[in-house]
Amino acid sequence: SVRDESPRSPRASSPPRDVTPHDVTPRGLRAAAAVEGRPWRSFFTERLIRHRSGLSREAVQSPSLTGEEKFHRSQICGYSNNVPMMFHDKPGIGGELLPGQTLKLTNSVFPQGIGSSPPSWIAFDKQVLCFDAYFEEEVPEKNQELYRIRHCKIYFYPEDDTIQVTEPIVENSGLNQGTLVRRHQIPLPPPHEDQFYTMYDFNINIEITLYGRKYKIIDCDEYTKNFLRKIGIRLNPPASRPDDPYTTERQQRHLASTNPFHPYERFDTLKQFLEFDGQVLGFSCVWNDPESQLTGPRELVLRYYLSDDTIDIKEVLPRNSGRDVVPFFLKRDKLPKNAPAPPYHPGTITNYTLLNVLGKPERNKGYYIRDILQTGAVHQEFYKDSDLKIGAVINVWGRQILLCDCDEFTKEHYRKKYGIVDFTPIQYKIPPPPKPEKIIPPYNGFGSEEDSLSSCRSVVVKALHKDYRQFLLKDRYGMDSNILRYAAKLVTDSAIDKDRKFIISFFLSDDTISIFEYAERNSGIAGGKFLERSRIKKPGQELFKSEPSEYYKAQDLFVGARVCFHGHNFLLVDADEYTFNYMEKNANEFPMADFCVIFNKLKSMTESRAKEIRKTFAITDPEHTNVIGYDTFRNWVVSVAGGGFSEHEIMTLGRHYGVRDESQIDLCFLLSVAQDKLKKNTFENFEQLNAVFLYNDREKCGLLPYETCRTIFKSFKFPLPDDLLETLLTRFEDNQKQVDYRKFVHALNWRENQVRVFEVTKEPPKREDIWNQLPRSPPVTGIRYPPLLDDLFGKEE
Repeated sequence: SVRDESPRSPRASSPPRDVTPHDVTPRGLRAAAAVEGRPWRSFFTERLIRHRSGLSREAVQSPSLTGEEKFHRSQICGYSNNVPMMFHDKPGIGGELLPGQTLKLTNSVFPQGIGSSPPSWIAFDKQVLCFDAYFEEEVPEKNQELYRIRHCKIYFYPEDDTIQVTEPIVENSGLNQGTLVRRHQIPLPPPHEDQFYTMYDFNINIEITLYGRKYKIIDCDEYTKNFLRKIGIRLNPPASRPDDPYTTERQQRHLASTNPFHPYERFDTLKQFLEFDGQVLGFSCVWNDPESQLTGPRELVLRYYLSDDTIDIKEVLPRNSGRDVVPFFLKRDKLPKNAPAPPYHPGTITNYTLLNVLGKPERNKGYYIRDILQTGAVHQEFYKDSDLKIGAVINVWGRQILLCDCDEFTKEHYRKKYGIVDFTPIQYKIPPPPKPEKIIPPYNGFGSEEDSLSSCRSVVVKALHKDYRQFLLKDRYGMDSNILRYAAKLVTDSAIDKDRKFIISFFLSDDTISIFEYAERNSGIAGGKFLERSRIKKPGQELFKSEPSEYYKAQDLFVGARVCFHGHNFLLVDADEYTFNYMEKNANEFPMADFCVIFNKLKSMTESRAKEIRKTFAITDPEHTNVIGYDTFRNWVVSVAGGGFSEHEIMTLGRHYGVRDESQIDLCFLLSVAQDKLKKNTFENFEQLNAVFLYNDREKCGLLPYETCRTIFKSFKFPLPDDLLETLLTRFEDNQKQVDYRKFVHALNWRENQVRVFEVTKEPPKREDIWNQLPRSPPVTGIRYPPLLDDLFGKEE
């Protein structure tokens, strides 16, 4: 341990013999401190400072270090604009400047803690201060000009305090223009060459020196003015922009040399071209050609170009006209009103008239001046847009053409410019004779009616085009078969045929029908295909007739309908669930499945019997279960309507208000399939599932909404198909759509609650067995009659 010792006696304070002035060991330093009569610790600190900083003893004992407590060296690693970098100009011990060291300004003049927190290269990204300036350049080689005034742009980039100077390029100046000073940091003129230009060095109406050249700043843009005001700079008024005397003299000399003795007339067509380019007026017109009286008037299309007042005309040739096809009836040009005029001598029609007043001198050159009075000038009149209108007759080189109609753009042009509102067209076309009615011969019995009809329409018989749009829209796609299947039986007096069962399939893609017979054992009837797939004509039509026959459509088949297929009468007694759903979704095509139409029909029949009907339903339901049997409901509808409802309409009402039989796939079978899939995917995170469910159950009631449970299972990447998972969640729902997640997870846990696996054996079906099963729809076990009565008569008070 080291401790301060008080000065010893003079005898003890004498230095030992083996101690030298340069002894820096602890023993030597203690001895030196004892010789000077100073405490050991302060003496050691002073020697350490002198050794590291290289200062003398007087500098160390100066008042600047007396009483100081910080003697650390400055870090050479730091941050500049939030960028780590190394600094070599840091001060000495305790932050004091070293001998000969001066404090240099940094590139950014903003104090810390002011401004935005991001670094300058982000805060001032894509921001530039633009100044208008000029400088004078001496020209010692020429006596025509002593100096030049060169205008330039000075760009200052606040992100890194860089400056760029550019000069706009002037054509044929003979100078190297463009970028005069590339973008970089520019130091201030001496004696401050160790500092750089900042944004505080710029203002309007001042001079700056860049590498010995003085630039006079005369103005800046609006953004630069706002920027300088925000940082506290008071802007000077803008200065005037001087002109280069030599350039001004050259411009005056050029104007004097190009100025004619007499002013020319200016023909300004550029304004008209720029304003109306691409705008064309279109007219339909006719020309009664005297040489073609038999063919009628010739149809023409006139186009007037507003950009240069020119006209072109094209002829519309009918088919088999016998005339040659030419590009234009009249080539695009200005159309004179008095054409054809007598031919003029060459040089008669000119823009200017020149007078040879001085003859021809010795160099055989003439001296001409322009005739301002235009003596003898020929003025031609051309058609303008004001001369063209419906009903006007124009002269096209001797041909009288009548304007009969115009397009919508032309009408809008005349409506805005001239205020014309009447654009009644002139009928010039002879109405075509009525087409003779085609007499179609009756069907002769050979082939189909469509083939026989196509042979009457053309000499070359073409195959009938099928309705591919219907085929693409109604063909099988995914799980949508687009096939309506009905269960039917024969309408006959034969005891054997009464019990035969048929399946009628209607294909929506091409309106074809196929019939299969259900095969029953020991019935004596083989069953199978009864009718090949084809279109079937409706009965009661004449065979040999000219009109096309009517075929069965999808709207003709519904439960309770009687149809006749090739002499066999069928009664449709049932349909599968897909057929009912398809007809109810497309109720606008199937009126028998339109609930709104059926309900309004029933309401109109029962409006005056409200009390009687309510009493009838109350007697039918003595236990007040609010549900009656479907047969009871059907008998009631038949008795009320008196045969006005078909069987399909009654079933549509029953499906709307009915109670379905929920006897679907057994829950144990679904759980066994789910556990089998979980076992194959080695899913055992049931404890984590319960923990997540418990965390989401804020009320700790053991119930969660359906969507929340589904989301949790998806977050665990539960290896079950979506349909199976949704079916199982639905089975564990209550009336409030809440799922008992504890029971559900316990039922899926194949480790603790394993459900026996069902062994389902299926034989490969035969081809005819596919059609042997009759279409079945989930039966409606009961009808909820209170909603029906409320809809019919309103709620009972």
